[in-house]
Amino acid sequence: MVKASKGSRCKSRNILKKSPRERGLSPITREFQKFQEGDKVSIQIDSSVHRGAPDIRFHGKTGTVVGSRGRAYILQVKDGDKYKTIIARPEHLRKAA
Repeated sequence: MVKASKGSRCKSRNILKKSPRERGLSPITREFQKFQEGDKVSIQIDSSVHRGAPDIRFHGKTGTVVGSRGRAYILQVKDGDKYKTIIARPEHLRKAA
């Protein structure tokens, strides 16, 4: 038997699946979103854009913008009882209510 690969997108078929009306590339305006330090953002990984996506275990979590690095944002997300630092591009972020 061949050893199963353990890539960054393994076991993500249902999590990253888009509905039929959302298929294809997402709107380009998502790439130009701006966030300020202290903003609450929700992490929604866009499966049509691989670049700048955070790890799959943070999909659906809410974090706080701590800073920016190039076009990406540095987020602080609570994972269990610890805070993790995540770098994600704006395509994978939405403003949290």
